[in-house]
Amino acid sequence: MSTPWTGRCLCGAVQYKADGDSLAQLICHCRDCQRASGSAGLPVVVVRAASFSFEGEIRPYTKIGGSGMPTTRNFCPHCGSLLFGTPHHAPDIVTLYAGTLDDPSRFNPEFAQFTSERHRLDAHLPDMPHHPRRAP
Repeated sequence: MSTPWTGRCLCGAVQYKADGDSLAQLICHCRDCQRASGSAGLPVVVVRAASFSFEGEIRPYTKIGGSGMPTTRNFCPHCGSLLFGTPHHAPDIVTLYAGTLDDPSRFNPEFAQFTSERHRLDAHLPDMPHHPRRAP
């Protein structure tokens, strides 16, 4: 049995858990992820929605994403931590933002996406596969 993916916000008011292996681990460089995270790219762990649960109050924000479909990002209303996303184009997945993992050393990105929007100064793992738009 695999170790659950667990994480929490900065203040600890929201905790989450996802059982099972990740479906993907990636760095997204789309402008929305840059703005939401305040960084050049957002490290993401994709898990099955059916295995995901959280405790605590969240504040959702929904916007049209890079897929052309709405995506909802969920924050802690107390400390503002960006915790997880629920992309409407793929309702069977949840995207965990790896900076909130209890054990971020488990994050092992397999690829980067939206590299056409990547910052010039960003040099995350240049040898991994890169896709100029959403990964296939």
